Amino acid sequence: MDCLFCKIISGDIPAKVIFQDDLVVAFDDINPQAPQHKLIVPRKHIATLNDLQEEDNNLIGYMAQTAKQLAKNLNIAEDGYRIVMNCNAGAGQTVFHIHMHLLGGRHMTWPPG
Repeated sequence: MDCLFCKIISGDIPAKVIFQDDLVVAFDDINPQAPQHKLIVPRKHIATLNDLQEEDNNLIGYMAQTAKQLAKNLNIAEDGYRIVMNCNAGAGQTVFHIHMHLLGGRHMTWPPG
């Protein structure tokens, strides 16, 4: 498989990993859109949100819980943070392995772009 995130997860491509366990890996986004911009990626390869199966429900919840804990660790939880998941190219997904963006450290506007 020629997936960028799978290669980061396996260690074939270096990344600044800030958290990892049996289910997810979190690391710095290489093109940050906020002072704190992390990606939370499941170890299981799932191309898009459209490919989620019922058995993945707990995984998505776990990703959100991981984002919450990372926000606390990064001292952005109290001021506020945003989590984003894009689905397919029209929504801005560029790596086809689901991932959650954790953004914080600046004021977020609405609507996002």
